[in-house]
Amino acid sequence: MRPRQWIKNLVLFAALVFDRQVTPTHLPEILRTIEGFIIFCLLSGVVYLINDVADVDADRMHPEKRKRPIASGQLPVRIAGLVSFLLIITLLPLSFWLSPAFGLVASGYLALNLGYSKWLKHVPLLDVISIAMGFVLRVAAGVAIIIVSRFSPWLYVVTTLGSLYIGFGKRRAELALLADGANAHRKVLDGYTIPLLDQFITIVSGTTIIAYSLYTFSAPNLPDNHIMMLTIPFVLYGVFRYLYLIQVKHSGGAPEEVLFSDRPLQISIVLWGVSVLLIFYIFPSPGL
Repeated sequence: MRPRQWIKNLVLFAALVFDRQVTPTHLPEILRTIEGFIIFCLLSGVVYLINDVADVDADRMHPEKRKRPIASGQLPVRIAGLVSFLLIITLLPLSFWLSPAFGLVASGYLALNLGYSKWLKHVPLLDVISIAMGFVLRVAAGVAIIIVSRFSPWLYVVTTLGSLYIGFGKRRAELALLADGANAHRKVLDGYTIPLLDQFITIVSGTTIIAYSLYTFSAPNLPDNHIMMLTIPFVLYGVFRYLYLIQVKHSGGAPEEVLFSDRPLQISIVLWGVSVLLIFYIFPSPGL
């Protein structure tokens, strides 16, 4: 179920943070978001189980993925299927009990990923777009679970572009690692070339920076003194650092591993997070 990858679900807290609800007076909203985070972590685990069952033959030919429990035979396919079924019939009712809107988003997330495991991951472009939509749905889930008054739509745009950037980087790293045998491991890689992916990465990395920069001074929920623009350098460095890791260090095939292992990228993310919290909660402009 890959708990190391559950870190992706932290984007559920975006609505809570950017709507200034990380305060003692909003304890119910914080607890509800934590509950939603747990549900999405388990739903992510279901998706990984189903995906590994669907990819078991291809994973056995991959230099790294063949070590996964299902591909290696440590976890029987029958057990993985049974656990997935039990989790689905438990988690979806819990999602609707928590919030009908949240339940719809959670159901959409599960349906999208089931479609990805069965069809979309084999279609060039749609495979990466599906990954990006998974992140957008996580943000939407965080919005749906609480009452939001100041969450900017710009963050949906930034999330979409940023996840496309990571997705295309992942495909590039896989293509570079597997070389001539790429199609045997992941059929969709036959529809990409490294020069094409480099163009996609250039486009989405540039537009991610532009979209975030526009958000920092045009979103209605930000301080009037535009102090949020001080966070742009951290985003710039993060985008450039990830590009460096993809093209120079040939990393990026597993973005979560990059996040856990690259200290400069970690420092950039932490500094960005601390600066956002300071701007929103410690030094907000008058009236906000």
